[in-house]
Amino acid sequence: MNLYTACFLIAYFLISPTAHCFDGLVEKKTAQLNSFITASGETIQNVQIGYESYGKLASDKHNVILVEHYFSGTSHAAGRYAGGEKPGYWDSIIGPGLALDTKKYFVISSDTLTNINAKSPQVISTGPASINPSTGKPYGMSFPALSLHDFVAAQKALLQSLGIDHLYAVVGASSGAMQSMQWASDYPNTVDRVIAVIGPGTAMPKYGIAMLHLWSMPILLDSHWAAGDYYGKEEPQVGLMEALQFVHFSSSQIEPYEQQFSRDEVGAGLQKIGEDRARFADANSFLYTARAIQGFNVEANLQKIRAKILFISAESDLIFPPVLTKRAAKKLRAIGKKVSEFMIVGDGGHLDGLNKILQAAPVMRAFLQAK
Repeated sequence: MNLYTACFLIAYFLISPTAHCFDGLVEKKTAQLNSFITASGETIQNVQIGYESYGKLASDKHNVILVEHYFSGTSHAAGRYAGGEKPGYWDSIIGPGLALDTKKYFVISSDTLTNINAKSPQVISTGPASINPSTGKPYGMSFPALSLHDFVAAQKALLQSLGIDHLYAVVGASSGAMQSMQWASDYPNTVDRVIAVIGPGTAMPKYGIAMLHLWSMPILLDSHWAAGDYYGKEEPQVGLMEALQFVHFSSSQIEPYEQQFSRDEVGAGLQKIGEDRARFADANSFLYTARAIQGFNVEANLQKIRAKILFISAESDLIFPPVLTKRAAKKLRAIGKKVSEFMIVGDGGHLDGLNKILQAAPVMRAFLQAK
């Protein structure tokens, strides 16, 4: 029995019965950057970043946990908005007495730049659908290409605007796990701990690059995409809807489909999922985000990483199978880095990193509390 299995069993029986989800209303806030210089040297004016926070910032500002969202997600990680929408995707682990304990930690989550859900009233994120202040029109494909370096640099600027220069931990799922590792690589003196959930480890595998290419193809093949010049015209909603169907299908597994749909309902059910997701999404933002994620690779900077790392994989994940984090952990340990691992058991595929995250909660709690 390893350390984190033991911690899991102990914590399972010791978790306070009064622990509950984050039950307060949350407010979307906005940080404004007058200008932002990308890693490629281009300047974007008037950059906006939406974010949410939970808990209280300590006087020394050293109790901050940054939560990174997944590919098609937003900063809505916990709680509810005043309108009564669904709780945030990790509501079960963010709150008083939970794994990300808001009695101890100030938890902050931001929308990435080029956030896919650009049409959502609760998403504030500069990207290709934003108005270019120099033209008064949407950027479209004139928006600079971004990398995960840029995503985390924008988050760093957001934190600095709040007077925060140190992170107790960075936690993220899927592409959020990649951003967490990017933080540890780009700003090694800033980050103490990383919890990377259902991510690929230290680089995007070629398989993942190909998958993102296939996800993007329905948009690129939609005649209404018009090389990204569709704002104010008929938009490529069919291509976007099909792209988001691919995302959902890839993220799931056999059993959820067997349980959720009858044989006659599968096509219509998947289409409904795509339609619901596409309502608030923007096709160009999808493409920009996919491109940024395809480039994830911190392997050249592994020696620089100082943070302790916890990799959490999902047993049935088809997008980033557990073997990827096992390889990354072995590589990091070989150069003296502190790495722990935990695997979520289930048949839900990649989505188990969201839907079954409670399995990992005791391990996350122990990892955060360990010296």
